[in-house]
Amino acid sequence: ALTAGLRRGGVLLGILVLPLSVPVLIFAAAAMDAASMHLPADGYLAVLGALLAGSATLSPFATAAALRLSVQ
Repeated sequence: ALTAGLRRGGVLLGILVLPLSVPVLIFAAAAMDAASMHLPADGYLAVLGALLAGSATLSPFATAAALRLSVQ
């Protein structure tokens, strides 16, 4: 919704989404690294699960707000 009316909205969209995806990449890489060294990866997977639960909970509200902004 923020980038819909902009010509170079892809750049702004990338800047907005990047901070949201970096923690997922970090914890997923750490979990894979721990699992490859036969160490427990439960903590990393718990954080990834918490991020999933949070994003699944908040995404309907963000989608509704974006749709309201795009209609106006």
